[in-house]
Amino acid sequence: MTAVFVVDDEREMVDLIALGLKKRGFQMLTFTSGAEALAAIPGHDVDVIITDLNMKGMSGLELCQKVALDRPDIPVIVLTAFGSFETAVGAIRAGAYDFVTKPVEIEALAIAVRRAAEHRSLRGELKRLHEVVANTRGRGDLIGASPAMQQVYQLIDQVSTTDATVLITGESGTGKEVVARAIHDKSKRKDGPFVALNCAAVPEALLESELFGHAKGAFTDAQKSRQGLFQQASGGTLFLDEVGDMALTTQPKLLRALQEKRVRPVGAESEVVTDVRLVTATNRDLEDMVEDKRFREDLYYRINVIHIPLPPLRARGGDVLLLAQHMLRHHAAVFEKKVVGLSAAAAERMLAYDWPGNVRELGNCIERAVALAHFEEIQVEDLPEKIRNQQTRRSNPMSGSDHPELMTLEEVERRHVLRVLEACEGNRTDAAKILDLDRKTLYRKLLRWGVSDE
Repeated sequence: MTAVFVVDDEREMVDLIALGLKKRGFQMLTFTSGAEALAAIPGHDVDVIITDLNMKGMSGLELCQKVALDRPDIPVIVLTAFGSFETAVGAIRAGAYDFVTKPVEIEALAIAVRRAAEHRSLRGELKRLHEVVANTRGRGDLIGASPAMQQVYQLIDQVSTTDATVLITGESGTGKEVVARAIHDKSKRKDGPFVALNCAAVPEALLESELFGHAKGAFTDAQKSRQGLFQQASGGTLFLDEVGDMALTTQPKLLRALQEKRVRPVGAESEVVTDVRLVTATNRDLEDMVEDKRFREDLYYRINVIHIPLPPLRARGGDVLLLAQHMLRHHAAVFEKKVVGLSAAAAERMLAYDWPGNVRELGNCIERAVALAHFEEIQVEDLPEKIRNQQTRRSNPMSGSDHPELMTLEEVERRHVLRVLEACEGNRTDAAKILDLDRKTLYRKLLRWGVSDE
């Protein structure tokens, strides 16, 4: 149950808010001064603090500042007069997570409290993931704790003890080669070579020679004999990616190589014995291709002795953040930058995004973010535009201009900045001085909000 402190020097208001939120499932503790609330924090596991702005003694802004300094993990919601943008921005700068305008509507306040509690939970999860990644001893580059990935790990463990052929399927960017390497590294062939080939990247006329090798003089450019990948991978694992793109004319030759454990180099008179474990992968539906006569049925069953389907990143839940933290550590070291984690706001956007490019797209996103980062945590503005503009799953669908009491903090800041800029007749230097911002920060904010130079 979410534990909430309510602070207001008017007893009637405290009791009214506490009663309304208690009916909505929150655990409430009430205080009539900021000092009392601060003193009670060490003895309670408080999730959210709600405070009035104008109070006798310690003001709501002062309470915000002290909580932000001593317990930055606890979000503070400030109650402020309706329409006071200057006050709202002041609350943000004091460390407030959100604000709700008076007169208070309990349902709007309850929504804000839930969002704040989820924000705190997410910050805690990010901290935990940071520690998990720092201590992880996973299967090579395979990172993930979701149920979907646990099934993949179980299959890897099972197939690694055999020499059976494996077919790995999944969308582009899900990490099929990483899984193939994990299978090799856990198998009895781990001391042998791991040889990989993308079948879609080799012209049809050259694929046979690439796989099986060729004899000297087999064709115009064959000035000397060359071993194929089956021979190069002898004693180890041969990984054929995008096997669904292999031409029909080459498929029976691959089937024979698997069945006979021999290959005949192009132009050679004799065959060569091979000893490889074959792992293949594709993002295509091979069963449909078999029905359409675009992939040989006998080859399909030969390579699909064990099937490992990889889940898309959007189906892996919190693995997005676990992977992001792992990638962040790598790129921070490469760029020699002190970037240690994700901000909660950036994490929310990333969790809300569908990641059509899967793990590969996430890697690109994190590399870009680390390269652009100005702080120790990745911020929303460091993310690609399509992820920045993604609505978070935790956002309230009623928020916006029609419901000003649920306006996001960024929207409050945006409106205030634009209002100041308008009053300065577009002079950004003057506006930056009034806003107590340096010009670069103001320009960056305006760029993020899509405000042109005009």
